[in-house]
Amino acid sequence: MNFLEERIAKDGIVKEGNVLKVDSFLNHQMDISLFEQMGAEFKRRFEGAPINKILTIEASGIGIASIVARYFDVPVVFAKKSHTINLEGEMYVAEVESFTHRCKNQVIVSQKFLSPEDHVLIIDDFLANGCALQGLISIVNSAGATVEGIGIAIEKGFQQGGRIIRNLGYHLESLAIVESMDAATGEICFARQPEL
Repeated sequence: MNFLEERIAKDGIVKEGNVLKVDSFLNHQMDISLFEQMGAEFKRRFEGAPINKILTIEASGIGIASIVARYFDVPVVFAKKSHTINLEGEMYVAEVESFTHRCKNQVIVSQKFLSPEDHVLIIDDFLANGCALQGLISIVNSAGATVEGIGIAIEKGFQQGGRIIRNLGYHLESLAIVESMDAATGEICFARQPEL
């Protein structure tokens, strides 16, 4: 088991409906020491890629993306889920469906923050059905920018998102891939991966 799998096994809670609660350390209360390990690992896995920007989606991806950005010494852009009065100018917009919230949102990125010169690493906390990632990829493509890679903290390997994204030809790295989980027993099984 790697460091993230160990933490999920220790503190993750499995709920009915294929829900994995990791809010005590990842996406409500955040363990910054753990995020530092994740940032270092994403830097190792995408070493050599000409990344000059990190892209994520609000809100849960922002903390992880911010720490990852320190390792690459680049800015973070996050797609907003609502149009606010301080958003101005032309926007890239994509529709995404949230597995967790069971609703569709439009996500928005100002065109001034993504351009054809950008080489983007997309970072997010979870990958389930892949809709959020496909929305972010669509925004990068609309900007004429390049997706250099996609880094995910936790992938639900029993759902189709990872397979869809990999089949599209993207370099996708997930630090923990949950192969199965059982709400009745709380058991979580991880896919075998190379040692971190």
